[in-house]
Amino acid sequence: MKHANKAATNWVQNDHCARVKAATDAKPVLMPAADPDAEPVAYGTRDGIKACAWHCLTYTATQALVVGAGTRVLGIRLHPGAAAAALALSGITHYIADRRVPGGVLERLATTTGKGNFFRLADHGLNGAYALDSAWHHGWETAAALLATAKATSR
Repeated sequence: MKHANKAATNWVQNDHCARVKAATDAKPVLMPAADPDAEPVAYGTRDGIKACAWHCLTYTATQALVVGAGTRVLGIRLHPGAAAAALALSGITHYIADRRVPGGVLERLATTTGKGNFFRLADHGLNGAYALDSAWHHGWETAAALLATAKATSR
């Protein structure tokens, strides 16, 4: 699931979702209008929720395709309920992290664990928020994989 995460986040996710998924009315995301002479378009909370939900749907669908193909090739049979629960866990926790509203789950967790400065780091080729975001997703993907394979059988 780890590599499906990278494909879904870096290749499948569209530019609009990547930019707008964390937008709020208090911190809107401004994007250029289609008409170069027009004012930028402001995206707020409702837009952020929709963009993040769409990203998480395409993210979860990508994981489902990759896991489905992988289990077929490897001859592993997943219990449908366990696979659905695992995909739901991965998708929901992905949404929680990616909404990134000010003071969001990842930022609060980073601050609480003494990683607040790293979370805010965006220099020297490093981006702490991105690194901690990836670690969050990989941790939940591991839990999801364990959940999915709890009742797995070989063919």
